Amino acid sequence: MLHTVAKLYYLSNIPQNEIARQLDLSTATISRLLKRAREEGIVRIEVRDLVGPDDLARDLERALGLKRAVVAEVPEANAVSSLAGAVSGCLADAGLHPGSVVAIGWGRAVRDIIQGGLQKCPGVITVPANGGMQETADHFQINEFVRLAAEQMGGTPRFLHAPYLPSTALREAFLSDPSIRETIALWEKADAALVGIGLPHVSPTPGQLGVTADERQLTNAVGDVIRHYFDAHGQLVSWSGADRLIALSVEQLRRIPAVIGVAVSTAKAAAIVGAARSRLINTLVTDVRTAQAVLDLCS
Repeated sequence: MLHTVAKLYYLSNIPQNEIARQLDLSTATISRLLKRAREEGIVRIEVRDLVGPDDLARDLERALGLKRAVVAEVPEANAVSSLAGAVSGCLADAGLHPGSVVAIGWGRAVRDIIQGGLQKCPGVITVPANGGMQETADHFQINEFVRLAAEQMGGTPRFLHAPYLPSTALREAFLSDPSIRETIALWEKADAALVGIGLPHVSPTPGQLGVTADERQLTNAVGDVIRHYFDAHGQLVSWSGADRLIALSVEQLRRIPAVIGVAVSTAKAAAIVGAARSRLINTLVTDVRTAQAVLDLCS
């Protein structure tokens, strides 16, 4: 009887007088049964402390060893683009000045941030963090992201007209081109980078383009940053294209003072943890729901 009354009241939200009518008992009896259910531990009422975004950010920094985390309350619709101001704040705090180099990655998160708009930082140089892809999907248009970011910030774009994953022979040919070599040389001077944190590509999903057969076999990977894959412990996961990438290397990413990773989805919690532990990002911008999911995973 205790379990029945407790379920009707706490799970089905049926008023006590209606429960009394259904079970042919008095309202006073229902009240006493609910009290007994609490006393005997059948029902436990927990009042959780409200944790604000700033507290979540500090907890993320400690749990993941990040230089900085920014957590914001954002609407579920257009959540990532709503974080554009937070990303701009991170870029401003990176001490950028005329001539500073900002590397821009690809992906939906980066696209949405740029659509949200970046704040002025006159004189910066924006450059792709990796080569491009022969796909029409808007989240792969990395040179366009670089152009728009420069336009918004008041800087100068430098483009990279090379694929992200050529054959070994073609890679050498592309890297011998003076204009490509000049652009890639800016990676060594990067003061900041804006990248998305991707999910593994084991199962095909709509819009998942340009994924090689080898990448689909990486069952131990939890995510990637510009196709550098890692597991849940932050260990890099090797794949056949790793040595052919035209992209910021792992070592270069780790040397950049501010690598801002943007991710909004509780499904990306493990990928965020892996990205931080691999030191491919050192700054995280996310929302409250995702932040809590990451902390729950770390606890």
